[in-house]
Amino acid sequence: MQSDWVPDGLDTDRPSAARIYDYMLGGSHNFAADRAWARQAIEAIPDLPVQAAANRAFMHRAVRFLVGAGVTQFLDLGSGIPTLGNVHEIAQAVHPQARVVYVDIDDVAVLHSQHLLAGNSNAVAIHGDLRRPLEILASPEVTGLLELSRPVAVLAVSVLPAITDDDDPAGIVAAFRDALTSGSYLAMTHGVNTRAEYVDDLVNMSKRTTTPITLRTPDQVQRLFDGFDLVDPGLAWAPLWRPESPHEVPDRPEQSANLAGVGRKP
Repeated sequence: MQSDWVPDGLDTDRPSAARIYDYMLGGSHNFAADRAWARQAIEAIPDLPVQAAANRAFMHRAVRFLVGAGVTQFLDLGSGIPTLGNVHEIAQAVHPQARVVYVDIDDVAVLHSQHLLAGNSNAVAIHGDLRRPLEILASPEVTGLLELSRPVAVLAVSVLPAITDDDDPAGIVAAFRDALTSGSYLAMTHGVNTRAEYVDDLVNMSKRTTTPITLRTPDQVQRLFDGFDLVDPGLAWAPLWRPESPHEVPDRPEQSANLAGVGRKP
């Protein structure tokens, strides 16, 4: 019997980045193909689970920072499959009326998110293609739940590597930026290609998934924040972005392989 979180017609034989990420974070909404890809990737690149955990921890800290800065509206791009400590849980624990729209291209991620959010009138999950930002912004869920005339935090945690250079990641970010009012934010992590010992392996392995990845240079990641003023500490390895305890700082923060930052639209 098929589980109620598996959409009809889903190709479970092709790995999905969202489900691989779910597996690496200890989730259960993944298939044999996802687990096999993850195990093979971890054998070649043992730091992958560290990277997934660092991205997730950054997201938690960034949301707490943003709520503290007065932001109560969130647009989470490439939100993935829900695991413990989702954006709405963190934000609504501080501000019960905080509003969140989750966007993902993975059917399992969207279906399971919708199941999780049933009964929560201030959070919704939608299917959306990041390469079509104007369609996302015009969707009835976004226009119905978020007021773009007030500050919104756009979250892009480990999702822009899924956008090829041909699809113009800077243009995509700019489309969201231009739709936001002053005082809005962009919170982002992005994998960088500074660790030559595994870049080729990771990129080549990702071509077997539904979302092949593109790693970028630190300068390219920095340019994605054009039009935003980076808050302290600027662009940093994910574990070094505002750690809340000295125990959170690893001996080798570069193991995260992801740069993280939060920018404010002036």
